[in-house]
Amino acid sequence: MDTLAEKRIEGLLSIVNNFEIEGQVTRVMPLGEGFINDTFVALTEGDSPDYILQRKNSEVFPDVPAMMDNIYRVTAHIRQRVIADEGDPKREVMTVIPTNDGQLYYLKDGDYWTMTLYIADTIAYSKANSPELARKGGRGIGRFQSQLADFTEPLAETIQGFHNVRYRFKQWDECIERDTAGRVKDLKEEIEIVESHRKEMLDFWSLVERGEIPARVTHNDTKINNILFDKQGEVLCAIDLDTVMTSTSLNDFGDAIRSYCNTGEEDDRDLKRVGLSLEMFEAYTDGYLSERANELTRTELDWLAFSALYITFEQVMRFLMDYIDGDKYYKIKWVDHNLVRTHAQMRLLEDLEEKYGQMKKVVAEVAQRYLSTACA
Repeated sequence: MDTLAEKRIEGLLSIVNNFEIEGQVTRVMPLGEGFINDTFVALTEGDSPDYILQRKNSEVFPDVPAMMDNIYRVTAHIRQRVIADEGDPKREVMTVIPTNDGQLYYLKDGDYWTMTLYIADTIAYSKANSPELARKGGRGIGRFQSQLADFTEPLAETIQGFHNVRYRFKQWDECIERDTAGRVKDLKEEIEIVESHRKEMLDFWSLVERGEIPARVTHNDTKINNILFDKQGEVLCAIDLDTVMTSTSLNDFGDAIRSYCNTGEEDDRDLKRVGLSLEMFEAYTDGYLSERANELTRTELDWLAFSALYITFEQVMRFLMDYIDGDKYYKIKWVDHNLVRTHAQMRLLEDLEEKYGQMKKVVAEVAQRYLSTACA
């Protein structure tokens, strides 16, 4: 091991020792790809538990203390539900490890470090590659929301305007006017597509603003790799709660459909491969509503399918804005990567619109399967 690597490991060990851990940490190793946060696993000797150490990205999350407060309170609430259901609170919910002085983070040289308990003997999937896995993923997010259905405390907004299309259109108008990278002149068709959806998307968001679609605790990043499964393939818990906030439950559903049910890749150059798999859509919807059908209002059920269009449209805007701004937010692998992403998401949105009637029919049929009482 070179001197620089040795010094880094020593530095990580010194950070670990500021947390209330059991046993002696012997190794600290990188974990995952770290697109936003830097993540490590801290291994202990003997039978002591292992831990997840993270350096939080304070550029993406400007108020890490508020974010950690959100996570702590939400996980504490879920833990009580797990205990009441005679589950295992060390495996069925994330456990935040405080520092030796009782804080939820350790601040060193401007960096925020946090720690959670490592949940051993688990499986994390990078992609939902079967209807059965999609169904289980839907059940996992549905259960997460259900466990927090009676959580009424206010949560901090850790990322301003996240999934708020009115805020996104404000950013959009400013972005077009700025034209930082001088690319607007070549994007007439893409800009027209975004503008053609403005009224429809704002009308939907008005239902949220007026409270006709209620505000609830939401995960806000419902990719399947944010759900842990046990070795038998059953859902254990939702992880990566950095974006847990108060919004509409529909955001979580729509975000999952965009991720799970796309027959192509998010940055697919071959648009013929991109579209909605109705089979995967029905499977995810079945899993989700098996947990949530009796807790959602009639208005939420009526707009559930539309949420997939809404979130996909928002992603179109975000990729295109980043391209116009000169690729400052998303990591790119080639010059027009964000434009390729934009076109792929536009194609997915187009297919969602074509299949919207079928999606609504699926939601209605699946909901009826699980509804035991009339919705509010």
